[in-house]
Amino acid sequence: MFSFIAKRLVSGIVLLFVVATGTFFLAHAAIGDPTPGLLGNSATAVQQDALRHKIGVDRPLLTQFWDWLSHAVTGDFGTSWRTFTPVNADLAQRLPVTLSIVVFATLLSAVFGVIIGVACGLRPGSVLDRILKFASVVLFALPGYWVAIVLVNVFALGLGWFNAVGYVDPVVSVGGWIQSITLPSIALALGAIVMVAEQLRNGFLEINNQDYVRTLRARGLSKGRVTRHVLRNASPAALTVLAMMFVGLLGGAIVVELVFYLPGIGQLTQQSSQNGNIPVLLGLTVVTVVFVVVINFLLDLVLGWVNPKVRDR
Repeated sequence: MFSFIAKRLVSGIVLLFVVATGTFFLAHAAIGDPTPGLLGNSATAVQQDALRHKIGVDRPLLTQFWDWLSHAVTGDFGTSWRTFTPVNADLAQRLPVTLSIVVFATLLSAVFGVIIGVACGLRPGSVLDRILKFASVVLFALPGYWVAIVLVNVFALGLGWFNAVGYVDPVVSVGGWIQSITLPSIALALGAIVMVAEQLRNGFLEINNQDYVRTLRARGLSKGRVTRHVLRNASPAALTVLAMMFVGLLGGAIVVELVFYLPGIGQLTQQSSQNGNIPVLLGLTVVTVVFVVVINFLLDLVLGWVNPKVRDR
């Protein structure tokens, strides 16, 4: 078990280093001189030169990379080129907003995905099973921003059940916070619910037809106990999809946050990309990859507990 954990940790660290390094050099190559985006096209050459010296982009690129990397390994992602505030402060302010909707969307995906997947697995060919197949085609064909706009028009503007835009901090009002993240979370979760349910349904049907399951039934085990056995063996595929969905939802949150005008990392990513604010983009990249590594590591631990054969890989 120790070697299993060590391998996952080493691979995660290597992935983090490769992605961070690649992002640094690609961002500098793509953006080039960031001063026009930061100062505007009306800035004079003297102003641009002064800003280049202030933010350090007049130094050799390898020197800039080493300076950034030596601070990043300690958790210091530098200073925003736009506001000259610490990048960590921007991330600490924006990250809870995005995590609120992503975690809530993941919980919705897990709960409803398991319920629908097991129900369809127990009764293949039922009305619910046919609805799941139809939804899997429709929801994957619809753009996420279109689903978000429809939810806003129906439930916010039409019925008035939720606020159309904005975010309420839970410190200010827990009820307002729940109301502000519900529609964005549903917009993110719809496709994930269908994918988790479909994976669990297919795995459930495959396991349910195995010989050992028939043996359990022949021995007189109750339907509930047999279902629990089948569910445990069918869950790895659904857990893998759910973990992938969490990572995917972080990316999907960018679009959803723009529709609902939420001050999360999606909005920050868009602003930083437009302005050429490389330190913020690098901080966002590293934090996102850390989440990916942690989620995959936890997934491997859970799969290793569910299926001991995984630990031998």
